[in-house]
Amino acid sequence: MKSMLLLVASIAVLAACGQNKSKPVDKSKRPSPPAMAKETIASGAEVSIDYSQPSVKGRTIGKDLEPKQGQVWRAGANEATVFSVSKDVKVEGQPLPAGKYAFFTLWNPDNSWTLIFNKKTDTWGAFDYEKNKGEDALKVNITPGKAPSFTEKLTYKISKDGKVSLLWGDVEADFKVE
Repeated sequence: MKSMLLLVASIAVLAACGQNKSKPVDKSKRPSPPAMAKETIASGAEVSIDYSQPSVKGRTIGKDLEPKQGQVWRAGANEATVFSVSKDVKVEGQPLPAGKYAFFTLWNPDNSWTLIFNKKTDTWGAFDYEKNKGEDALKVNITPGKAPSFTEKLTYKISKDGKVSLLWGDVEADFKVE
C-alpha cells in the first residue's frame, strides 16, 4: 500500500512540474518589463515599437549600460526590440517596406548613431546580430542629443508627425518616419 501511495504521489508531483513548464511566462515581472509605443502617423501608416524597458539604476550609460561605443545594441532589453510599420515608409528619407524589423543601434566613434532595421526579429538582444547582419533592410545615421530631462526607464515616443524619440538617461535620439 505504501508503494502504491508513493507511486501516486510521485505521478502527481511529476504532473504538477510538467504543468508549471507549460505556463506562459509573465514578462511584466521582469526587471526590464515589456512596453510598446504605437501611433498612426500623418501618412496613415501605423508605427509601433515593441521593446523591454531597462532602468538606469544609478549606472552610467556607455560604461555600465548600453549603448556602448562601437557595439550593436538591441535598443531595449531582453528580446530584440521590434519596429513595425503597416505601410511602406521612409526613415530619415530612406525607403523601408511595410513589415516587422529587429531594431538595433550602433554608437559610432564620431558620436553619431547608426539605426539598423533587420528582417530577423526572433532573436535575443543583439547577440545574434553578427550572423544576421546580411538581413539588414535599412541603415541610417542620426546624431542624438541631450534629453530635456533624465529618463530612468528607456522610453520610446512616436508623434503623429512621424517623429520617433528614444529617451534613455540623458540621451534623446530622434528620427523621422514618413
